[in-house]
Amino acid sequence: RRSRSPRGRRSRSPHRAAVKVKQERDDHCRRGNEERKQRYPSEQEHRRERSSDRDRHRDHSDRRKNPNERPGVRGHERERDVQNIREQQAEREFYNERRREHRQNNEGSGVDQNPELGQSDNKPKEKASVNKEKPSFELSGALLEDTNTFRGVVIKYSEPPEARIPKKRWRLYPFKNDEFLPVMYIHRQSAYLLGRHRRIADIPIDHPSCSKQHAVFQYRLVEYTRADGTVGRRVRPYIIDLGSGNGTFLNNQRIEPQRYYELKEKDVLKFGFSSREYVLLHESSDKSEANTKDDDDDEEKEEESDS
Repeated sequence: RRSRSPRGRRSRSPHRAAVKVKQERDDHCRRGNEERKQRYPSEQEHRRERSSDRDRHRDHSDRRKNPNERPGVRGHERERDVQNIREQQAEREFYNERRREHRQNNEGSGVDQNPELGQSDNKPKEKASVNKEKPSFELSGALLEDTNTFRGVVIKYSEPPEARIPKKRWRLYPFKNDEFLPVMYIHRQSAYLLGRHRRIADIPIDHPSCSKQHAVFQYRLVEYTRADGTVGRRVRPYIIDLGSGNGTFLNNQRIEPQRYYELKEKDVLKFGFSSREYVLLHESSDKSEANTKDDDDDEEKEEESDS
């Protein structure tokens, strides 16, 4: 009686199953390669197609740039262009050498020659009379950026050599619409800068119509003629406008910029469109004229003793 177990039907050869698995694996790989070949072209064909597409694209772009150029003669024309460039370079070197030789000959003989025609020009060249601008040694003001800087700001104004501190105690009495404001004592310095820039202004003016550096109140030692005809010196107050946009007014008259104007007692100053008025007085303004003359004489004597 035969057994129905699957073990009884097993092949007696031990390597038959392994050989069968190997054959199936080889058949599967072969079928996969055949399907891949049928589905995709070979790698060489693919590369060939890519190179042909690239050449076709290059020809098309060149044809767009040069529409009159024929596609088959591009290599020939390129060689011809290279040859033309070489000929041009050789011709240029030849002419440069000829010019160099003519220049050396002209320098040695001192005769002007035309390098193209080979003709000598014995006529001397006429020198055009050109009026050259002479050098100017005046002060340009460019050095003020290094020497006239205060708190990091370049000052537009520099004091003159005759600047002095006054002996007379001058004062400014500001008024705003008949309103009396605190008195400003302006006798402790030789100059006072007026402007809207509070960082550098000695007398700040906050009105928007005034410039940052509007004007300068300057004391100067000047000469004057006495009653007996002799010449003396005294310190007098002056005002100068620094080129402000809306101007400086002395007794309701606008003054010219960059020019000194002598101030007298009871003069009225205004700056820009500000409503404030500054009246100039000194400590002896309420005294008699004789006393004021004595003060001027005393001040003159002190200045002469200092000098």
